[in-house]
Amino acid sequence: MVSKKLEKYKDYFKGKTYNITTFGCQMNEHDSERISYILEDLGYVYEEDRKKADFILFNTCLVRENAELKLYGQVSSLKKIKESHPEKIIAVSGCMMQTEVARQVIIDKHREVDIIFGTKNINSLSDLIFRYLETGERVVDISTDNVKDDFVKYNTPNHFQAYVNIMTGCDNFCSYCIVPESRGREESRRPSSIIEEVEYLVNQGYKEITLLGQNVNSYGNKADFNHTFPELLEKVAQIPNLKRLRFTTSHPKDLSDELIKVIKRNDNICKYFHLPLQSGSDKVLKDMNRKYTQEKYLERARKLKEEIPEIAISTDIIVGYPTETEEDFEQTLKVCKEVGYDTAFTFKYSPRPKTRAAKLTPIDDDIVQARFDKLLDLLYPIFNEKNQTYIGKTVEVLLESESKNNPEVLTGRTDDYKLVHVKADKSLIGEFVKVKITGNTSFTISGDLVE
Repeated sequence: MVSKKLEKYKDYFKGKTYNITTFGCQMNEHDSERISYILEDLGYVYEEDRKKADFILFNTCLVRENAELKLYGQVSSLKKIKESHPEKIIAVSGCMMQTEVARQVIIDKHREVDIIFGTKNINSLSDLIFRYLETGERVVDISTDNVKDDFVKYNTPNHFQAYVNIMTGCDNFCSYCIVPESRGREESRRPSSIIEEVEYLVNQGYKEITLLGQNVNSYGNKADFNHTFPELLEKVAQIPNLKRLRFTTSHPKDLSDELIKVIKRNDNICKYFHLPLQSGSDKVLKDMNRKYTQEKYLERARKLKEEIPEIAISTDIIVGYPTETEEDFEQTLKVCKEVGYDTAFTFKYSPRPKTRAAKLTPIDDDIVQARFDKLLDLLYPIFNEKNQTYIGKTVEVLLESESKNNPEVLTGRTDDYKLVHVKADKSLIGEFVKVKITGNTSFTISGDLVE
């Protein structure tokens, strides 16, 4: 069907350009890569300037309120452009569109949007565009079915790093989280399909692969095949010429000893572990429905460090959950001191529609801000101290891009996910280099190329 329609509209797509703005997590970034492939397969060419593009798409996130507000503002900024250039197509996709409340805001208040689709309709994008071109009327297509994410083609920002979905959805139902609503229930891909995709990417020259899932540790739990995440990770790590293997995200309640052993014995599995805490208080963790205690969390963090001393650990922390008291918050600080995170993603609680926590009375903004500032005052010196230990060491770095502030400086990551700045020629982007570390901040390390 697509090929017949494409033949009909092939002249239309000649010279047409597109732009995608992505909000949110790596899952959304990977979805945008799939969308990019579909658009370019139709004939679109990427345009960096959003306002100049013929097809403008926003791939949305609903996890944080800030991303939602940004979306509304950026879509509104296109109203006048759409009025003066009605031939432009504006589309909104992603997690926000999977929820009725957010979707209705776009439908009712943003008539400039022509195409609306969800996370499970990406493969139908070509047909949605054809429907719009034929009718000139808004197209809304949202699927609630759990669609298995088999190996599909996509465009990556570079040709040495790629994301691979191993599962979709989530069954944890944390009280503050909208993911089960926006991404659906948990479903795992077959190991053979995942391995086929990674082998394909490695044969195309990709050097670093990141396996994606809302909770990779529960991979295979509901599947009709007998395969755990440690078993999958081990098999992927054995693929010839795969230089680096990462994964995200892990849920502490499902972190097994076997997974730690697999990371330890495979050199190409990066020694970096993202272990979301959210809160250090047992009471708040119970209210959040996190299904672990502070003691259990700390035991898992200690086990990681005992078995893999060189491992770097990062985390997520929510400040100001509605039931959090000052004593609860102090327990979060206690855990941060004990674990000694290499970095952390910190957030002030924001209520999400259709979550249990949204029904609770929020804490005063000033109190939340004071706690948030106190948390950062604790964390930043820890990050700085961790990074200082790299001074004088020579590390291997996969160079990823030019620095935003200085084109003569390239940035990249170490095995343990440290962000490195080094003066180097841009021809080295995508290559592994040795860097002797000479300086640091709380968030980066920097040094000189080792010839």
